Parts: sequence; C-alpha cells; structure tokens
Amino acid sequence: MKKGSANILMTILPLYSNDFVGRLQTALSIYGHRPAFCIQDTFYDYQQLAGKVNAVRQRLATVTDRYIGLVVQNDLTTYASILAIWMEGKCYVPLHPLQPLARCMDIISQVGIHTILDSSPSSRYPDEMVILTHDLPVFSSAMRPAVTFDAHREAYILFTSGSTGRPKGVPITFGCVASFIEALGSLGIHLTSDDHCLQMFDLTFDLSVGSFLPPLLAGACVYTVGLGGIKWQEVFRLLDSYELTATLMVPSVIHYLRPYMDEIEAPRLRYSLFCGEALMADDVVQWRAVVPQARIWNVYGPTENTIYCTSYELEGEILQHNGIVSIGSAMQHTQILIVDDQHRPVAPGETGELCLAGSQLTPGYWKNPEKNREAFFMKDGTRWYLTGDLCRQNSDGQILYVGRKDSQVKIQGYRIELSEIEGSAREFYHNQVATVALSIGSHGDEQLVLAIEDGDASQEKAITQYLKDYLPDYMIPNKVVFMKTFPQNANNKIDRRKIKALIE
Repeated sequence: MKKGSANILMTILPLYSNDFVGRLQTALSIYGHRPAFCIQDTFYDYQQLAGKVNAVRQRLATVTDRYIGLVVQNDLTTYASILAIWMEGKCYVPLHPLQPLARCMDIISQVGIHTILDSSPSSRYPDEMVILTHDLPVFSSAMRPAVTFDAHREAYILFTSGSTGRPKGVPITFGCVASFIEALGSLGIHLTSDDHCLQMFDLTFDLSVGSFLPPLLAGACVYTVGLGGIKWQEVFRLLDSYELTATLMVPSVIHYLRPYMDEIEAPRLRYSLFCGEALMADDVVQWRAVVPQARIWNVYGPTENTIYCTSYELEGEILQHNGIVSIGSAMQHTQILIVDDQHRPVAPGETGELCLAGSQLTPGYWKNPEKNREAFFMKDGTRWYLTGDLCRQNSDGQILYVGRKDSQVKIQGYRIELSEIEGSAREFYHNQVATVALSIGSHGDEQLVLAIEDGDASQEKAITQYLKDYLPDYMIPNKVVFMKTFPQNANNKIDRRKIKALIE
C-alpha cells in the first residue's frame, strides 16, 4: 500500500473538535486518493467515499423524516449512508440484514420509521419505505456544507436485548459521540492517515462506531470484517495481510487465537484495545508477548454510555480479580459511582453496582418511561445510570469487575438478556411451561442452553426453529435440555444454580 505524509488534518482542525460531522466532511475533501476502506480485500479511497456520500445526501434532500432505517451491509454504500445521514442532521437506526424480519419490523414500529436505506439490489421491506442505494448516481466529491451541528439531536438509535421480550432502543446524541471522541484523545490514542484500523463489529453494535469513526476523522484506512463467518479467523488474516496498526476487539478473539500465537506477526500494531466482554488475564499475557511494541487497553462501557467510558492500560503487573483484568478508571467526560441497593456509595473495596454519569450518557431509553425509572436515578443533581455490573474499587481508584447483577450475559461481545430467550420459548408453548436460559462454560467457550420443564423432547427441532424466526443468531441456544421438574430453592423459586450444575 502506498504510504502518504503525516496527518494533514491535524494541521487544519484540532484532532478532537466537538463538531465531528464537520470534521468528517473536511476529511472527505482533503484525503482524496488515500484509502478510506478495505472491504473484502477491495480498497476504496476518500474520493470514492465522498462521491457515495454525496449521492445518498442528494437522495435524502427531499426526505423530511428525522429517523432513517439503515440496512447495514458490509459495503462502502452503507458506511457512506451513515455519514450522509449525519451530514443531513438525521439519525440512523441500523437494521441487521440477517436478523428475523419480525424483530426488525418491531424496531421500525417502535421508532416510527418511514424511510429505509438499503444497499441491496432488492429489499425485504415495503417498497414505499425503501430507497435502494446500491446504484445511485455518483456525484462530484465536492459537497455542500453539513447542516449545523446540534449536540442534542440523536446520531443513532441502537436496539439491545430487552427483558420484556422486546428489544429496547438506546438513542445516542451527537454530543455523546463528540464527548467519546474527545475522551479517546485523552487516552493518548492519536491516529494518523498512515494507520490501518480494524472494524470487526456488525453495525448494529456500538463498538462499530468506535472502530470506524476515529480512523475516518484522521484520514486512516478502515479494514472491515464481513457479516457472518468466523470472525476471529478473519481478524487473524487481516492482521497478517495488512499490517494493522490499531485494533478494537472482543477478548474472545485472542482467546481463540491462543493456539496460533506463535504464527502471529503484527510488528506495526500500535494500539490494541479490548471491549465487549471480560478480558481474561491469561489470554492477554500471551497477546502482550506477541505485540510487545503495542500499547494495550482494556476498555469498558455499556451502549447507554456511548461505546466505552473506562480504561485500563496494561503496563507491568496486570491488575485483576478472579482472572478478569481491571476495567480501570473513568475516561474524560464520565463519572463513576459504586452503590448498594439503596443507591448509597459503598466503601472502597466493597462490591456494589457500577453507575455512570456524564456527557456520554444516553438521554434515556426510547419511549420507555418504565425502564427509564428503573435504570436511572438522580443524586445530588446528577443523573446516574445503573449498569447492572457488580464492581469494586481499590484504593488507587481502579475498578475491578465482579459480575452481572441480573440475568444479562455477554457472549462474544453481544449483550444477551436471558429472559428474552425464555420469553420467546414460553410463547412457543403458549406460556404453559417454565423455561430457563443459561450461559455455561468458561470464558471463550460459553454456550447458551435452554432448559424446559415438562416439555416434549420430540419438539426440540420445532422450538429451535421457532426461536430462529424471532431471535438473532447469537441468541439461539446451542443446546435444549428437557427436565421433568425444575429444582427449587428455599424461597420456592426456580433454582438456576442447581439447573446449571445439573446441565454442566
């Protein structure tokens, strides 16, 4: 790949200025023939990206809707559509092309979407809603200015697993994203136009924004991983083939790569970040030996607080708890508090629920006042979010992750509400049987198991197919177990621990 000069953009605008949309537009105009994306081994430069952005903006010019559905394919047009939507001051709502149509239509209904951009040759959505973008005429790369930056408007709405059986929307404002970008700079992560940056996440996952946006602001090249397939294998290939310099990965990638560590060469890797699930010390020790020149961080953050918001840089001895690497301390623009069940701060060293506040925090769940009352509280004039993560803070202010407070689990970076799986399974049985969904196995080898009480084992294939019709692939149980009766605890409640022990 042809290398260019130093980061031109830094001499024009501060690297982490508030109006990141304006900065994106500047990047599109000045980086020209430098590579912007490598998608399925094909390179696209900033001029090509700018032309696609212009084409989509031209098509959106007559659309008055504020919230735009976006079918998120792994192609240049989809990424250009995100930038175009932002430059028009609108909000994108990602719709996964491989997730069940019923789930996506529920999202469309919840937001009230009337316009959907789809880069496929044809769409599964109603014709009157769809703008097909795959063959829009490409206009000149010169573009009109983006609309005035408004920090209070939504930049995107992501839908995560919901405890009621319906996905819940998390709106993130332009101001939230701007705060994240500035916080990233405060870590000392400064990308340039010579960087090769990994983007391994589906665009329905907020870590994707943290993977493609900072590189584009710096004129760097983004190397994407496609939909489906075995992602860790593709990451391995990209590391080897394209000399990546910056990576944000789920920790399970290096867990699966452990047998191949001796084969990995990544001499140009400068920044290596992990997020999305617990980072195990044993895994990262091996990784650090492979990339001794790289700075390595474990970062943490729920979707509700914009991508990630705490960080721990691995230097020297690794701070850990039960083999899990510390999630560090709050980044710029985030405040942390660890509380008991009455929202009172716990003493240092005591376990409590981690709470977050600051300018990266979502305004609240989309049209869900009941969930907002459960998840947010006011204390001394500050609005706090209850993460559901149990943590403790040591005397140096570093946060140690203990576990989940509720039934949510994270598997390969996906946050999964087990009760959503249980609810869908009960619907199959017309709510006549009890169901328990569990995550079993050690880190990196976790599996989802669905236990059904007094069900007909001959229906295993039928219930699995039913779940596939209503849930995304990563929520489909690896195994279905049928039990005559579920064990109960002293409170006459289903004893999940005993069920898990019986299954394991």
